Amino acid sequence: MVTPLLAHPGQKSTMVTVTLPLLQGFGTSLVPPVQLTLYLLPQAARLSHIPPPAAAIITPLSSKPKHEEAINHTQTGLTMSVATDLESPALAIRNLDLCSSPATSGETRRRPKMGSLPPLPMDVPRSCVKIDAAELGRLFQAQRLHMEHFFDHLDIAQAADFAQALLDAPGAIFFSGVGKSGIVAQKLAQTIASLGFARAAFLSPVDALHGDLGAVFPGDLLVLISKSGASEELLVLAPCARAKGVRLLSLTSASVGSGNPLADLCDVNVHLPLQRELCPFGLAPVTSASIQMVFGDTIVAALMAARRLTKEQYARNHPAGKIGKSLIFKVRDVMKKKEDLPLCKEQDMIMEQLTELTSKGCGCLLVVDEMLHLIGTFTDGDLRRTLKAYGAAIFNLTVGEMCNRNPRSISPEAMAVEAMERMESPPSAVQFLPVVDDRNVVIGIITLHGLVSAGL
Repeated sequence: MVTPLLAHPGQKSTMVTVTLPLLQGFGTSLVPPVQLTLYLLPQAARLSHIPPPAAAIITPLSSKPKHEEAINHTQTGLTMSVATDLESPALAIRNLDLCSSPATSGETRRRPKMGSLPPLPMDVPRSCVKIDAAELGRLFQAQRLHMEHFFDHLDIAQAADFAQALLDAPGAIFFSGVGKSGIVAQKLAQTIASLGFARAAFLSPVDALHGDLGAVFPGDLLVLISKSGASEELLVLAPCARAKGVRLLSLTSASVGSGNPLADLCDVNVHLPLQRELCPFGLAPVTSASIQMVFGDTIVAALMAARRLTKEQYARNHPAGKIGKSLIFKVRDVMKKKEDLPLCKEQDMIMEQLTELTSKGCGCLLVVDEMLHLIGTFTDGDLRRTLKAYGAAIFNLTVGEMCNRNPRSISPEAMAVEAMERMESPPSAVQFLPVVDDRNVVIGIITLHGLVSAGL
């Protein structure tokens, strides 16, 4: 509540005490109520010094009952823009920024990072601040309800028009935004670019007005993302882009016709319903940014379905990642070639092939005939079992007598990920597969170690 107290000497002002129940977190007890001592000043008045115990100063911007005012919080260095109704005093914090006012005498004030909450008092150890699990659960529940509000009130017809515009784009698709909306714009641009069916990029609204607009051509699309629909940078950029023959689309959470000038400048606007931000002040875009991201990613999924994008097409644009490698790499790309193969003949004595068995790093011998047709395999495990069963008689045994004559093998044209699956299949896992052509001629060997080293 707001209660007039007294006039400050030397100024035509009124000192009031304001309780901010808003800080209670809208249904949660996230932050206890805060009381601030304030000075209501005429429009042109300024205080050269704010005497203790004053915590803040309000300078009216108009004489209307409801108006925007600035609170300069001298204890934390925060500047807040507040809407105040003097008849039924309800405060709603609109903006949060840093203040450059000097620290009080004998005090070194810690300045919070931009967009952060005030720092903890100096005498409160950080180790004493704990997360309340029950409160955290309530926050997740509240966020879920905010997201459900978005899904329940989203105009699917608007979303379909937006998706169709992207699908039909004859040129490039640019995304732009400021702040957190700009980060969402960058992510969506990169995601669409990774699909490969459209050229997409992020366009910084500031850089665009200083030359980067040269990358935009007639027929291109420009998607402008803004929670408020009133971002000054985008309002300047939009008509400049339109003058170059660019089609404009926007994603906003403000209602059209009620302080949403960006929507009025665009050919297509999608209203992203926002009940409120989860932030206790209703400021940080912890809900609106999530809504923007969910909407954008869902549109991307719709584009993939409409284009009938295949995994192979998707993988071609992700060659360095595990997804791409599993869909692009074939056995021939990662197998060892002939010069590195541990080959032997079936009539060779086992003990004479120990060097070949242990020096090629495959843990096996590939038993072949004169034409390199695969006969079988002999592994280091086979060696141990033979030695245990035959003892010294192993010196008289040939590889052909003890080899596995029904080994698993694979084609060089098979996908590398298929080779891994075959190695791990029942009845028992193996560490390698001989690679043979359609005539059963050995042309390579693929090992589990080689697949892992390739990032699969």
